[in-house]
Amino acid sequence: MRFIEKITSHQNMRQAIEQVKKNKGAPGIDEMTVDELDHYFYQHGRDLVQEVRSMTYQPKAVKRVYIPKPDGKQRPLGIPSVVDRVVQQAAAQQLSGIFDAHFSGNSYGFRPKRNAHQAIEKVLGYLNEGYEWVIDMDIE
Repeated sequence: MRFIEKITSHQNMRQAIEQVKKNKGAPGIDEMTVDELDHYFYQHGRDLVQEVRSMTYQPKAVKRVYIPKPDGKQRPLGIPSVVDRVVQQAAAQQLSGIFDAHFSGNSYGFRPKRNAHQAIEKVLGYLNEGYEWVIDMDIE
């Protein structure tokens, strides 16, 4: 099976829809909400899958909003449409199955079943063992 077919399989797309609905989130530029996903995919799912498979799918523009920071400044935030989030989630589900096994056990950012609270617990454990330095790296 070609990789694009794994991404767009019915089971993977259904799982992606459920994950996007679970994550909730604001509507994108098209104002579609996560509550409208099931109906949208019932009507347009086959066409969307065909567009992704034929590489003619065009994501919508990302909605730009600004959220306040503690220092009074604002941070820009891009909100993709919910349909685009489903396509992204479907791809991420397949890619994480390939790449996640190769990540360091000390990596917590954007990993399945890992979160910032677990990273903090790990750091506190090291501090309790007598370590005195914490290094946070963001490699691009």
